[in-house]
Amino acid sequence: MTHGVSAEIATAIAGHAFFKGLPEGLIAAAVSGARERTYRAGEFLLREGRAADEFFAILDGKVALEMFAADRLRLTVQTVGRGDVIGWSWLAAPGRWTLDAIAVKPTRAIAIDVAVLRSHFAARPADGYEFLLRLVPVLASRIQAMEMQLLEADVL
Repeated sequence: MTHGVSAEIATAIAGHAFFKGLPEGLIAAAVSGARERTYRAGEFLLREGRAADEFFAILDGKVALEMFAADRLRLTVQTVGRGDVIGWSWLAAPGRWTLDAIAVKPTRAIAIDVAVLRSHFAARPADGYEFLLRLVPVLASRIQAMEMQLLEADVL
């Protein structure tokens, strides 16, 4: 389910843990490309291999980040929820998702069009830098979680 940009979305983005304290222009750009989405348990937010064209800020719910592992069906590498973000694959070529994200329970998220973010970052590189400073620790945490899950599953 998708809703248009509203004051509620602006408030949700400005109050989201990831966006708090980021430059106002960046938040305004995010809001301009944002849509609220809801997912039932079992619905995909994103699918591995598809075009990475949105950045997700989780408002409520739980989302499993999953991958296919050698000789195994699926491996949950991390579960994220309220205050987390999903979706960095758009930052690097070829711009395709590297994992699946599946709602574990009913989930509400803000999906931000990354074309809007890219355009804003091209015009205001300092905002892009601030965004990356905020995102890199998230990426490091996800990589560490993935390594632990792969070791525990005896895939590495």
